[in-house]
Amino acid sequence: MSSIGASTDSAGPGGAKADVELRIPADTAYVSVLRTTTAGLAARLDFSIDDIEDLRIAVGEASAMVLPQAADNSDLTCRFYLHAGELILSVGVVARGSVTPDYDSFAWQVLTTLATNATADTSDGQFTINLTMESGHPTVGL
Repeated sequence: MSSIGASTDSAGPGGAKADVELRIPADTAYVSVLRTTTAGLAARLDFSIDDIEDLRIAVGEASAMVLPQAADNSDLTCRFYLHAGELILSVGVVARGSVTPDYDSFAWQVLTTLATNATADTSDGQFTINLTMESGHPTVGL
């Protein structure tokens, strides 16, 4: 069963509890729910339309990276940390084995271009992509 809401084990940056946690089945059919939730939270933080669209794309790419590594019958978990002008999120799954992120993949290149910061974590049996997006992120080449 999927749930919406912060849980007590969702420690993030600096040990902070997630402001919002979304848990959905680890299936590509549900990624649109994650992208829509991300867009809604970014809009709540007054992100520009361009930044919101960049986040929607980045979350889709992060999901595309972690979902193939998901253990059977597991969930895709996304934790959101909301700050003035900044949205930090982590997208992760329980991995079915050892995972080595592909930093040369197209998905990773998209993530590092769109997000202010992107990292991958493969500890504790999880494969997680962490993204930070600041409102008004400068466009590449300016």
